[in-house]
Parts: sequence; structure tokens; C-alpha cells
Amino acid sequence: MKPATATINGNALRHNIELIKSLAPHSKVCAVVKANAYGQGISRVIHNLADKVDAFGVARIKEALTIQESGYGGKILLLEGFFDREELLKTLSRRFDTVIHSLEQLELLEEAGREWQTEQAKGFWQRKAKIYFPINIWLKIDTGMHRLGIHPEQVPEFYQRLQACPLVESIQFVSHFSRADEPDCGYTEKQIATFETATAPYSAQKSISASSGILYWQQAHYDWVRPGVIMHGISPHSRPITDLGFKPVMTLSSSLIAVRTHKAGEPVGYGGAWVSEKDTKIGVVAIGYGDGYPRNTPEGTPVLINGRKVPIVGRVSMDMMTVDLGAESHDKVGDEVILWGEDLLIEEVAAAIGVINYELITKLTPRVITEYQD
Repeated sequence: MKPATATINGNALRHNIELIKSLAPHSKVCAVVKANAYGQGISRVIHNLADKVDAFGVARIKEALTIQESGYGGKILLLEGFFDREELLKTLSRRFDTVIHSLEQLELLEEAGREWQTEQAKGFWQRKAKIYFPINIWLKIDTGMHRLGIHPEQVPEFYQRLQACPLVESIQFVSHFSRADEPDCGYTEKQIATFETATAPYSAQKSISASSGILYWQQAHYDWVRPGVIMHGISPHSRPITDLGFKPVMTLSSSLIAVRTHKAGEPVGYGGAWVSEKDTKIGVVAIGYGDGYPRNTPEGTPVLINGRKVPIVGRVSMDMMTVDLGAESHDKVGDEVILWGEDLLIEEVAAAIGVINYELITKLTPRVITEYQD
């Protein structure tokens, strides 16, 4: 009998990345593995995909260091760039690719470049060689997300200054869609037009499509695509993508640790939030908000036990939740409980709870056992 366990299917992960490559056959693939590879385990995902993708993308430099220290020697992209001088120096010494999205980052890079030139002129290059290496820059343009990125009219100035910096090896362009999962809204076409206009004067590689862009905007695949959640067989919106041939990579499961008879009119759990209308059997499942399953999960959210969906009832506790098994059920202690997976898609669970899929998988806590099947 196992407590909360996330089982990761390496074959499904590799299947999904091959499917992504077939959808964008002329693009290189930067697999985004931020937030512990969307809860799947960053080191193991790297192990499964290192020979199948062209780069890995992360949000924090700590994630990049984890990847490199696991033995991966390829391209790693910092999607938010460096946050301060210390991180810049690590970026230079480790030769990470980095996004530049602000004047502050550009000025830090220019300052480091001037320092490098001064020390080189003094003959200190050999001593500093382990610290400073020219790196690849991904200049981020705000095409309509209005979160990170320089304004399109700033591109010429930034590009010229980056070209003049001795620590810049190459310059690429990157942006991000904000409504790519809404194919009929008209906004993505505007972002594409803005991106193409801003980058037209330059012969540089481009990237704008993440998961939704890969699925719905073939004309915007460009030189690089950046798949994230779809690698794991999870939809970037509320509609399942299993119909497109993707396979769920994670199965979250636990076990029944108690089966109790329960009388009509009696409450279950903290606050008496749920009262049974009839005699039934209550199953107690070894998972709760201490494992990352949301405390605010509403009554009726499904779990899968012995091939049938049964509803969560009562409040989710720190270590347990309760489900209504039904008066005629034959479930027993030790039976497996599927919280989401191939037979109970995470999209259905997320819709019932009122959250997005991303939130469910990235909030699992270290207490959840992780098992890998390759």
C-alpha cells in the first residue's frame, strides 16, 4: 500500500516530444523544464530527452545549474535572464544562453564587457577565462503580452548595443503569446505581425511559440519552438489534447487507508461541510494538501477507484481526503486511488476544482513519492 505517489512514464514523455517535433518539423526544440520540469522531476526529464531536443529552457539560474551539474553539456536558456551581477557572472562562466528583456540587464552586460576588455588589455585574460565567455543572447520583444520584453521601437538600439558588446556571441529574437489558446480572438495575429515587423531587418533566429503556439499557429513556429506542458501530455487550456495523440506522463495515485460505514444525516470531516443524504460507505485516501492536493477542492471532484469515478466529499485535510464509495461498493483498504492520469485526465480534475492544470502539477510537495518508468 503506497501513500501519495507520482508515477512518471518516460516512454510517454519521449512519445510526446517526437509528436511535437512532427508538428514543427523545421524548428529546433527548446524543451522548457522550469518548476522542476512541471513537477515531473527535472533531472529525470533531462535524462529522457537530452538526445531528443536542441536545448532546455528554465526560469531560474538554479534550475540551469542543476541541469548542467547532472552532466548535460548542451544549450541551456535562462527564460527570464539573470537577476543581478552575480547571476550574470555565473551565466558567463557556465555559458548559458540568456534572455535580455530590460535596460537594466543590458547595462549589467555592458559593464561586464567593459571590465573584460580592461582586464584583457592588462594581460589578465588567462586568469579570467574561467569567468567570462561570450554567450548567446535572446532579445525579448514585448509583442502584446505586456509582461517582459522591450518595446518594438527599442529593438534597433538594443540590437546595436548588444552587437558592440564583446561578451555577446550571437543575438536571437524571442517573444511570447498571451492568447494563443484562443485561435479565433484575433490577438495572436497582431502579435505575429508585430514580431515579424520588429525583426524583419535582421538575419537572426526567432522564437515565439510555446505549447499553444505549437498546437495552433504553424506559421509562427520559426527557428525554435519552446514546448512546456504539452510534453507531459497535459493541455495548455481546459480541453484535453489526448485526441491529438499526446499521452499523459504523470499518474498521481494513493491508497485507501480506511473504508467506513456511514449513516445518513452524519457529517464528514472538518466543519461538517458535507452531510450524507443516505447510508453509504466512506473511503479515506492517504493524500491531502500537505502533498499539494488543493484544500479548497469542492465536493464532487472525481477520483478513480477500481475503474469507476467516485466523488470527494468533506474538506481535504493535510494528510487525507474522504470519498463517497457508495453503499453497495466492495472497495477495500489498500486499493489504489487515481487522482489523475491516463484514465482520469488532469483537465477534468482541474475543471472540477476551478484551477488550471499547471497549478495542480507544480504544487505537488516533496512528500509525494516520485517513481519513474522508462
